[in-house]
Amino acid sequence: MAKRVVPETARRRRRPTKQGQVLTHGLIVETALRMLHEHGAAGLSARRLGLALGADASTIYRYFRGMDDLVLAIADELFGHAVNRFEPTGDWRGDLRELGLRIHHAYLAHPQAALLTASRVTGRPNEVAGDEMILGILRGAGFGDEDAVRIYHAFIDQSLAFSILDAATLALPPAAREADEEVWRDTYARLPATTHPHIAATAPLLVARMNDSAYPTALDMLLSSAEDQLTRSSGAVGQPARPPGAARPGSG
Repeated sequence: MAKRVVPETARRRRRPTKQGQVLTHGLIVETALRMLHEHGAAGLSARRLGLALGADASTIYRYFRGMDDLVLAIADELFGHAVNRFEPTGDWRGDLRELGLRIHHAYLAHPQAALLTASRVTGRPNEVAGDEMILGILRGAGFGDEDAVRIYHAFIDQSLAFSILDAATLALPPAAREADEEVWRDTYARLPATTHPHIAATAPLLVARMNDSAYPTALDMLLSSAEDQLTRSSGAVGQPARPPGAARPGSG
């Protein structure tokens, strides 16, 4: 059976912790984010979190049903960093591009937390607010509901997938990350045209681009595809339907 979480008013400590802080839901999430940054997922436990807060480990379970409940709270906090104070301008493509980049940036600011949380679905306020906003932008642009959901699905999964991919790179030990980056210059750029003509021809471009995230490019490609679809759909509005089996204009 899941552990009962004590209501906020009942669980609030009447006196500060050993660190001089009054425990709150937000303080625990903030401290957990810091621990993930410093020690990774393996270093996050109720015992260590309690020590960092100057409280008994059991205190964590007055605020969260378990460590997985805390992970979901961290996930929603990161999503909140992206969507809080974002106001759509009415330019649907520009708004989605900005929002996608904000999501990506919010996760990369906490790479260890991104690896732990970006694949989760929380159903919590920040996530729900973000999803409502994205769907509202798409429906407001004129996409039908089926297309709006399909594009939303691709948009959010793409942003989270690149967040995990790029966070994994940032989470590598510095020496390993630098060694990976040098492969493009030390290996790919030296391959001869006689055996690898296409790599040799594009080697300077590969060296210049491949250590940067492809997310902005992939995001633009997704939005261009959606824009083309919207343009085609708008152009078809008001066109008389062809009877079944009728030839297309100009096909004869």
